[in-house]
Amino acid sequence: MRIRSFAKINLGLEVIKKREDNYHEIRTLFQSIDLSDVLDIHPIEKNEIRLSGNDKSIPWDERNLIFKTVRFLKENCQIAKGVEVRVTKNIPPGKGLGGGSSNAAMTLYALNKIWRLGLKKEDLLQPAKRLGADVPFFLEGGLCLGFERGDRIVPLPDLEPLPCVLVFPPFPILSSDIYGHLEPFLTSMDKDSKINRFLESGELSFLENRLEATIFHLYPQLKAIKSRFQSQGARLSLVSGSGSAVFGLFLEREEAIKSLEELRKISPVLLVETLSRESYWKRLDAGV
Repeated sequence: MRIRSFAKINLGLEVIKKREDNYHEIRTLFQSIDLSDVLDIHPIEKNEIRLSGNDKSIPWDERNLIFKTVRFLKENCQIAKGVEVRVTKNIPPGKGLGGGSSNAAMTLYALNKIWRLGLKKEDLLQPAKRLGADVPFFLEGGLCLGFERGDRIVPLPDLEPLPCVLVFPPFPILSSDIYGHLEPFLTSMDKDSKINRFLESGELSFLENRLEATIFHLYPQLKAIKSRFQSQGARLSLVSGSGSAVFGLFLEREEAIKSLEELRKISPVLLVETLSRESYWKRLDAGV
């Protein structure tokens, strides 16, 4: 089976508190975009997991989330056969776009079909939560509200597709680094939920990423990119998740292309589009 594995951006992210398990309670808006990896997943008779990919910066061994996903299903569903997974990576790691989590979710989805496990989406959500906080979202797609660690997902009515310019700084950011430096900023965070205000009004400009104070403190160059987007008329510009990608959402494609051409002078950039839930599922195996 060949399947696409789409990226996401966070249209808003609010940190509620630190949990007793050392994770943070958050409220976030996940949004699918049409940047994708491609997974080639094939069953093999030999009882082993073979994993490879075209990005040499990523470990293609038992540390990889795809490998952990396959092993989890094999152990819990008592599968004695093996599988080979080849990954064409287009979603850069360490950019807050959820590529690894998306790969894990699509591996769950594909192996459920290949091995004829008969698991419903609700059955896949529990292993998805165990594999990573972002993984459950990719079993839904479109626009979703994320609670708790971000792993309790509530689907929302989709927005109209919007052009999105992504800027890729030449460095990755580990989520643990950002959350590890978050404590001094927690007490000063606004308790008023801008996400709730957006849900009431539909106004994108209300939204914010409350990790940005920490991110900009550690990586001030990302604040400069966001300022460029704002000066170019982006309806919303944020660091995606814990970074390092910065996005700008525009109402018109012409505005987005103009922004793309300007930002291309300082950093690698890409023009993508937001995906509705229906488009997300239609495109998973279309044209690959």
